[in-house]
Amino acid sequence: MLNPADDRLIAALPEGVVRPLEPRHLDEPRGYFAGQGGLLAAPRNVEEVAAVVRACAEARVAILPRGGGTGLVAGSVMPEGPAPLVLSLERMTAIRDVWADEDALVAEAGATLQQVQEAAAAADRQFPLSLASQGTAQIGGVLAANAGGTGVLRWGNARALCLGIEAVMPDGSILRDLKRLRKDNTGYSLRDLLIGAEGTLGIITAATLKLAPRPAAVATAMLEVPDPAAALQLLSLAQAMMAGCVTTFELISGQGLAFVAETLPEIRQPLPGAPWSVLLELSLPEGLDPDGAVEGLLGRAMEEELVTDGAIAQSGQQAAEFWNLREHLPEANRRIGAISSHDISLPLSEIPRFIQDAGAMIAGMGDMRINCFGHLGDGNLHYNVFPGPGRSRADYADLRFRLPEAVYQMVVERGGSFSAEHGVGRLKVADLQRWGDPVKLSAMRAIKAALDPHGIMNPGAVLA
Repeated sequence: MLNPADDRLIAALPEGVVRPLEPRHLDEPRGYFAGQGGLLAAPRNVEEVAAVVRACAEARVAILPRGGGTGLVAGSVMPEGPAPLVLSLERMTAIRDVWADEDALVAEAGATLQQVQEAAAAADRQFPLSLASQGTAQIGGVLAANAGGTGVLRWGNARALCLGIEAVMPDGSILRDLKRLRKDNTGYSLRDLLIGAEGTLGIITAATLKLAPRPAAVATAMLEVPDPAAALQLLSLAQAMMAGCVTTFELISGQGLAFVAETLPEIRQPLPGAPWSVLLELSLPEGLDPDGAVEGLLGRAMEEELVTDGAIAQSGQQAAEFWNLREHLPEANRRIGAISSHDISLPLSEIPRFIQDAGAMIAGMGDMRINCFGHLGDGNLHYNVFPGPGRSRADYADLRFRLPEAVYQMVVERGGSFSAEHGVGRLKVADLQRWGDPVKLSAMRAIKAALDPHGIMNPGAVLA
């Protein structure tokens, strides 16, 4: 049994860490859950984090880690149970060290993704993880959720970009493992265990992150394709012609473009009315002409009837406009109002058939529209279902739970995942129980019990 975080706990906390609890510490972007909290602790260093965790462990008080609050599965809000201590690392924002020649830096967990990118750029390097929320998302949360984004095709998820971790464990001990080694084969990787655990096994306080050289040139294009199967063939062609240079390959549906035109008419669309399109980005080394690279790929793709039209960015401003369109797809979705949203991943070869079969299945369930878009290069689709024209979500109340069940059933049968990059949080706990491998779930519960025997770390997230 856990106790509420109240004034009795304050005396056991380091001086100056307790701050007023604000509404921004208790909300989540989708508005599905209303959070609660008894106290807010904002430590200034890892030792103070450890002291806070020790005090909570002794008092049996739940700890709710809070990053930038940009997660989409309610991992950082606790709607029920004894009021937790909300632990924010917003005062721990330092870039501790940068080793440009080693392509590494150490950032504290409260630093935003954008701050890390700026620190890398100041050293003539890049940190190649990119999210629409990068001005708000904090590195601790990015790692705790193993965030993905648009560059996973080339660089991998957050886990692949982390070399070392500093973290506070549930008993208040400090894991000091901020190594910047590419090879360290010395037993279990606690770094990889804590990444993606969503704060249920410990609090990440700092990380050693991988950097990369900045490309000499970047080429960006929007290409119209007849269908998702052609888009996958185009991806294969691009990888063959420009091996190692394809950094982004985003699929955009015609329905997504229509939603943007309806709700955000000021957003420029280079290929209005395209049934399907791809946002392609190439990061090129010195000696390769970006225009020539894209034109060569476009010409070959048109010869093979994979592309029917295209627009190549002629300037940084045009490239930014292409990205602006892609990044406003979620906002257009929000304004239309989804009945059900699904962050899924599939083996690449399964995607065209899934889109066809799922579309037919949903058409048989009622008058609905589908906006399917996402990171095609790594198999991650945002498959979202909306009311028919002139109708509202309330008209589909009977489908609110049937839709995800049906979509996830189809995804799992094809070897896919019901949560590609958003995590589990509280929103998908039942889905993990329903679709997760039993042996994996048993091992996860054993790890949780061993590291957090009192269940104080983000209780209710990931595991019921």
